[in-house]
Amino acid sequence: MIYTSAQTWGHPAFLRTPEALSMSEEDRAGLTAQAEALIEEIVESGELVGGETLADPVTSKTIRVRGGVPVTADGPCVEAKEHLAGYFVVDCTSTERALEIAARFPDALFSAVEVRPVMSSSGEEM
Repeated sequence: MIYTSAQTWGHPAFLRTPEALSMSEEDRAGLTAQAEALIEEIVESGELVGGETLADPVTSKTIRVRGGVPVTADGPCVEAKEHLAGYFVVDCTSTERALEIAARFPDALFSAVEVRPVMSSSGEEM
């Protein structure tokens, strides 16, 4: 899962960070090439299962049911400086491989990339 701040919202998020904006155009192109090469690699290896870019958090709604009453609030479910920007689902041989892939996304240079197993219906991951 790739996180970014509301100030840098957009796709690709890593190119909208202050750090990336201060880089030369050539260096930013290098980051884009790095991301594209990684995606190509995990598509070709069969590790990429899927993924999506998420809309700006200002478009989100959160619902909580308390005392049987649904209460809807604007915005993401938590107050944070960083929000989930998108995700990739990969099918890897190990957690170490998933961490290796996550560390290669340029977003990891400027914000956060979280690695979390998808829980099967058996709950064996717990």
